[in-house]
Order: sequence, then structure tokens, then C-alpha cells
Amino acid sequence: MQLNGFHHLTAVTADVVRNHAFYTRTLGLRLVKKSVNQDDVSAYHLFYADGAGSPGTDITFFDWLMPPEHRGTGSVVRTGFRVADERALFWWEEHLHDKEVVMTPIRIQDGRLTLDFEDGEGQRLSFVVDGTGAVSKPWVQSPVPPHSQIKGLGPVMLSVPALEPTERLLTQTMNLHRVRGYLLDGVQVHVFEMGGGGPSAELHVAVEPGSSPSRLGAGGVHHVAFRTTGADYEGWAEQLARHRVPFSGPVDRYYFKSLYFREPNGILFEIATDEPGFSVDEPLAELGKRLALPPFLEGRRQAIEAGLKPLE
Repeated sequence: MQLNGFHHLTAVTADVVRNHAFYTRTLGLRLVKKSVNQDDVSAYHLFYADGAGSPGTDITFFDWLMPPEHRGTGSVVRTGFRVADERALFWWEEHLHDKEVVMTPIRIQDGRLTLDFEDGEGQRLSFVVDGTGAVSKPWVQSPVPPHSQIKGLGPVMLSVPALEPTERLLTQTMNLHRVRGYLLDGVQVHVFEMGGGGPSAELHVAVEPGSSPSRLGAGGVHHVAFRTTGADYEGWAEQLARHRVPFSGPVDRYYFKSLYFREPNGILFEIATDEPGFSVDEPLAELGKRLALPPFLEGRRQAIEAGLKPLE
């Protein structure tokens, strides 16, 4: 079995109105699912993705009133967004400058042109030239021109204090392949590849033994999810059990099925199915326009809606 790249990445916002404006208006992503955290229905769970809500394109947020993240090791430290080519990357550089977004100059990282930037809460993000010709599904109502729209996630970077325990999980349990390494600002980074490879399927692991442990907060990442199929879902549960990795057991999130577990440094991982997808309860044209609840929460709709603030 092979994982097929990133499914989604879930982060934390303490300012959901500002968050919604940034990811839809500044970054031009589509809000494809406006839902709630299924374990804490007082909080939104917002999914931003491409025009079709394709697996591998969505960054999602829990709406939790928390202090800012304490940055450190044992965490996801940067989330990549893929763009088509150099022309798109330079469009983004000018666009972010005009929007007064915090960013650093374009540079080459791991052989790719990359533009690092942050959202208003310090969420660390990058634009990376894809270079593979991968097809994406633009959102026709995006304020970003179709050629420059975000194609999807990847690469994603973790920081760990020691490589070996994480590498064993990645290679022996999750079937990733260690393919190369590079230095980034004096830090050694190791690249692990899923499936067919390329930036949509690369996990970059920075080794920072002298860094203090991170603490989750606004502007931080809650977990990163990897893509599988419904056909392989039970096989991954068996694989985790066989390798004695403590995990959640099967979890049905309605839009996908999940398995949750932590790598040895405490970073939360998820394996999630592509199926059934966000159109299971809404037509494609209507995605994100109303509060979507899984069937087991539908009977509580009135109380849940009363506890949520408007996004605009």
C-alpha cells in the first residue's frame, strides 16, 4: 500500500472572521465546507480548497480561542501551497506585497523556487513552483486569476528533535521513502516521498535537537492528514496495529474516514480516505454556502447554529 500525498492539513485560528477573509479573498481559495468540529460543536471547522474541493487541496481550521502558538520542535512548522510556474509565483509576490502580507524574498529551497509568507496569526506558509504539470480545478469565483490559483498542498515540513524514531515510522509503517536531504538556514532537512512523489507527496523533516518543544495555539497546526482510498482504509488500520502504533481505531467523519495516531515526537497524523468527498451532502455548486452537519449532528442544528458567529 502507498499513501497518495496529503489529504488535508488542519490548523488553529482564534479569529475566524479574519481567517475566512484571508483564505478566500487574499489567497483565493474556495470555502468548500462550513461545518463544526465534530468533537467540539461550539467551534467552526472550515475547509478551504480548490474549486471542486479535491482531496489534497484543502487547508482546514478549528475556530478555537487560544493564545498564539509557542513555536518549537515536535510540530508542523510550514505548509506548502503549489503554484503552476514562475509566472504564478511572481504574481503572488506582487499580490502579497500589495496586501501587506508578511513574507520573505523568493529563493530556491530544495531546488525549487519558493516564497515563504505568514497569515495574520503567524501561520507559516509557502508558495512552491510545482513543476509537474499537475492539473487543478480552479474556482471560477476566486479573486485570483485561474493561472495563479493554488493547485494544492505540498510540501509540508515538520520539525523533530531526533530523526531516527520518526524515520522508522515513516519508512517502516507508512511506506514513505527517504529520497534526499538539504540545508535550510543551517538546519538539516530530510525529504520523504509518498506514492508517485513530487511536491504534492513530499514530507520534509527538519531536525532541530536544540529547539524547545512547541505548544499548540492560534497560528499553529493541529494535524496533517495523508491520502488513502476506501479500498485500502482497513489495510492501513491493520498496518498500524501490526506495527504496534497506538491509534484511534476507525473514525467516520462522514466526508471521509480517518485513522489518527502520533509520530514518536507527538505530532498528530491522520490517514484519511478520498471518498465520499464534500459533495455527499451538498451539490458541487452549493459547497460552503450553508452550515453542513453530519447526520448524527443534524438534530442539534438549531442549538449549534445559535452558538456560532457569522463569518462575514
